Amino acid sequence: MSSPCDPAHAPAGDVGAALMMIDSRLKSIHDGKTATDPEQQELIDQFAASLGPGGVDDVLDGACTLIYMFMRWLRMAHEDHGKDVIEYVVPNLVATMRMMPKSVPPETIPTMAGLVIAAGTGLSPSLWRKQYGYWTEDEMTPLEATAFLLAEHINRITEDPDFATRLITEALTRSDEG
Repeated sequence: MSSPCDPAHAPAGDVGAALMMIDSRLKSIHDGKTATDPEQQELIDQFAASLGPGGVDDVLDGACTLIYMFMRWLRMAHEDHGKDVIEYVVPNLVATMRMMPKSVPPETIPTMAGLVIAAGTGLSPSLWRKQYGYWTEDEMTPLEATAFLLAEHINRITEDPDFATRLITEALTRSDEG
């Protein structure tokens, strides 16, 4: 029986825009820039304004697709070692988010953990979240942080600071060719 949260029913969204945001954040952190550059923030704000409401939804769906793809890769990597991805990834993710109270308010952590668990069990994070209503303003930064932390986790596991971005880029290239 198919779940209403099956990824086959989910919109992929604007994965490219979501990946660009995550990759930009990864590069900033690795360059030692922990605060968002005002000029970069202005560009992000202009980009977001240019999207319009439908475009913002597409980027939200794209971020959820990234979370799904990252968790799928992590699930396969953990299963290769006889480990459960939920057991090893979710507690680390939650602990890290708890250390970021300015970016990730404590009340958003259960939703972000739910997205990751949904993805880790093969469900669409986007469709899982939509069953509880529309995204709130308070969830935007935690959503980005969740995708960022998963990408960084993959990069640490592989000891390659660009692996997560390349993983998605190559998947997008293969889908365009197919």
